[in-house]
Amino acid sequence: MSASQEAEHPGLLKFSSAVFYAGSSFLITVVNKTVLTSFRFPSYMCLGIGQMITTIVVLYAAKMNKTVQFQDFDRTILLKIFPLPLLYVGNHITGLASTKKLSLPMFTVLRKFTILMTMILEAYVLRKTFPKRLVYSVVAIVLGAMFAASADLAFDVEGYTFILLNDAFTAASSVYTKKKLGTEGLGKYGVLFYNALIIVIPTLLASAFTGDLHQAITFEDWVKATFIFCFLMSCVMGFVLMYSIVLCSHYNSALTTTVVGAIKNVAVAYVGIFVGGDYLFSWTNFLGLTICMSGGLVYSYLTFNKTSSESEEGTPEQLKIHITQDSTGKCSAN
Repeated sequence: MSASQEAEHPGLLKFSSAVFYAGSSFLITVVNKTVLTSFRFPSYMCLGIGQMITTIVVLYAAKMNKTVQFQDFDRTILLKIFPLPLLYVGNHITGLASTKKLSLPMFTVLRKFTILMTMILEAYVLRKTFPKRLVYSVVAIVLGAMFAASADLAFDVEGYTFILLNDAFTAASSVYTKKKLGTEGLGKYGVLFYNALIIVIPTLLASAFTGDLHQAITFEDWVKATFIFCFLMSCVMGFVLMYSIVLCSHYNSALTTTVVGAIKNVAVAYVGIFVGGDYLFSWTNFLGLTICMSGGLVYSYLTFNKTSSESEEGTPEQLKIHITQDSTGKCSAN
């Protein structure tokens, strides 16, 4: 996919969709953290199910009212949308689990690895190339994240495992969402609706089988209006977030969508230092966090100004990643 193809949409739409995604991502992180940590809701899986059901209900109602249009369900849908449902549920579950296990600042720092993973996947799946200065800024972001994480005084193996899996699922989901948006008959709303529809029942069954659903049903705070409000807000924001991701991916590249998450992380990380009560301060962590966030801002600036810079300075030197496959089926990069 060339840069010219990504620049077809007006700059205002590209920027507005990016801001919409950043705001949605910030709000749902705070709301989910409140539900899972402050109220100690025991089931991140059931919270994800609530978000999926909200997505299905809202989009089906909109389709019935002819507010939105997408293809009716038939046997071709599964082939068109695969593997997005698997990536979607993986992203949902690992994201909610890591939100529960980690402090907000560490959550946002380790999420930076998504940028590197997205860049690699775009090179492999979409055959894209990147200017060297963008590659260097990605390296700076990752190094800053590693520096900050090295001083994590609340190290949690399970939490770190979930967040790295979430990075991988998010990167794959972003790249394949961009790829599937061009599929005939699906579009933005079809991708959202059928993703949720296909996986909600298996996820519900898995929740019941593991006892997760029982813990959620018997949770004692269901009688509290504040908890119910926060839970419903999380369900609604789950739909809004998924819509904002698809919208941003539609108007921008998958990598740009990931970079916007880095911009959002600036606000989330520093707010988390003062709000939430689970951040253990250390200078190593704080400086690494600052380096990481600064790198994210520089990368974001380069990304959103890429088109104008190239028109003034000519095409920048590209770093090409070639994916080859040998006779044994093993892939290698050179």
